[in-house]
Amino acid sequence: MNLDLNGKNALVTGGSDGIGRAAADRLAGAGANVIICARRTDHLHNTAEQISNGKTSKVLPITCDVTKLEDIENAVSEAIRLFGSVDILVNNAGRSSAGHFQEITDDLWREDLDLKLMGAIRFSRLVAPYMKAQSWGRIINITTPGGKAPGPASVPTSVSRAAGIALTKEMSLDYAKDGILINTICVGLIKSAQHERTWLSENKKHNTLDEWYAKNGSNVPIGRFGEAEEVADLIVFLASDRASYITGTAINIDGGSSAVT
Repeated sequence: MNLDLNGKNALVTGGSDGIGRAAADRLAGAGANVIICARRTDHLHNTAEQISNGKTSKVLPITCDVTKLEDIENAVSEAIRLFGSVDILVNNAGRSSAGHFQEITDDLWREDLDLKLMGAIRFSRLVAPYMKAQSWGRIINITTPGGKAPGPASVPTSVSRAAGIALTKEMSLDYAKDGILINTICVGLIKSAQHERTWLSENKKHNTLDEWYAKNGSNVPIGRFGEAEEVADLIVFLASDRASYITGTAINIDGGSSAVT
């Protein structure tokens, strides 16, 4: 399948690791120029250099804390200065934060909503006028199936992800007539630096990382954790003209784990 993105310009938040890094790599491999945003400057620059290796498209880093409006405004203005447009936005920045309702403080609620919901809102609000002006754009929000069917002790993440799914649907209706397609990918258990940190803190003495992934992925119907590249492949498809009649959807990529579609 031809997923040609030559001439397109993408911006990926949380772009230095995991799904964001894999998405940037796949988007650049399909021909798009890519801006990757994250907080750790040195790591971000190293990632951009590694992704760029052997590719004809540009991969450029912009340090950005997506909980800070001034950082978001700077990232978008720099992307426009460097590339002239943002055609594809991947709102990927986030981390798991889950506990019992009674344990979650106001500060934790604010931090989670700022990171996962307001970050996506602010980036989308800033890039949408450029997409509208050219009658073409793609916004892909990364959420989780827990936003559709929360489990116990899953707040604040399940609530912020539910809001992200609702945001996706509402925006898709507002912008469909402008040629801007907006979807969300609801990710399940995907290999990531966050899971590696959990292994390091809790299980390193007892098993290898691969053994830990095998054990914790055994209850997934497909029998394993997903790879970040599998999510990235779906991102590239949704960003391409092959997905020109898909908008407002919330697609699970979770190995069949979710109780809801």
